[in-house]
Amino acid sequence: MSESTAGEGSPRDDAAEESTLTVLLAFGANLAIAVAKSAAAMLTGSASMVAEATHSWADTANEVLLLIANRRSRRPAEDAHPLGFGREAYIWSMFAALGLFALGAGVSITHGIQELFHSEPATDFGVAYAVLAIAFVLEGISFRQAFRQIRDEADDADRDLLEHALKTSDPTVRAVFAEDAAALIGLVIAFVGILLHQLTGSPIPDAIGSIAVGVLLAVIAVVLIDRNRRFLVGEEASGQLHHGGLEALLALAEVDRVTLLRMEYLGPRQVYLVAGVDLVGDFAEHTVAEILRDLEARLERHPHIVKAVLTLSTRDEASLHL
Repeated sequence: MSESTAGEGSPRDDAAEESTLTVLLAFGANLAIAVAKSAAAMLTGSASMVAEATHSWADTANEVLLLIANRRSRRPAEDAHPLGFGREAYIWSMFAALGLFALGAGVSITHGIQELFHSEPATDFGVAYAVLAIAFVLEGISFRQAFRQIRDEADDADRDLLEHALKTSDPTVRAVFAEDAAALIGLVIAFVGILLHQLTGSPIPDAIGSIAVGVLLAVIAVVLIDRNRRFLVGEEASGQLHHGGLEALLALAEVDRVTLLRMEYLGPRQVYLVAGVDLVGDFAEHTVAEILRDLEARLERHPHIVKAVLTLSTRDEASLHL
């Protein structure tokens, strides 16, 4: 069984390092953009720019949470946590998504509504355009890294890019990909709002732009929250990974057939494997137990299997086939 066959890219440690790089790049880009947008918001008074600044500060804070998620989920198993800490990635990513919803979306929508009723004309439009252009370049660089990682993994999994972005067990790369995509769309919305403000002299389009950015962030946040929730309560491994696990079991010389296979994600590229097998031959009970323990240990040497538990099949149970 290989993780690439399963749609999760290269071996776990290498993929985790790439995810860390993706998050670090996004953090640096968002921090620089947040500072620039905040300065532009103060100079111009643009509601859309305020929304964009809030968005970037929320993204910057989120990257810190995603770095924590990546680091804590890679801790090895211990006696008190025999299945490891992989699900911490989904907990901290959930915090990040909730922050995006509350801070990014909430503040942007609230500020936009306030501007609709208590608006003032913006100034220094050239500054706003310059900052938006710089932000678009920096966000594009960050998005390119997340896009490349998602694309490569999607190719290995034989999935569409967007399908893999939703289904990947790595919540950090999914969050960066979604947030950067939302940021690029938000920059376009902000540009249109500011441009219409300048052309019409009315701050209403600018305020509507702020609300639109907030709604966009809310949608992205809800999607991310739902995906993390599903992994936290226990999500069955992908079809490709399930096929790879069955293939690995049937390749074992001691295994005659497999009648049950459950593979559940414990974290990014980490699974818990439970299988019912029928062994070759007819051995004494103590010998069967030793064979099963040996097979479990061999399966757990795979970098993506945190724990393997094998039980014996009964004669009347149907066999699973590739």
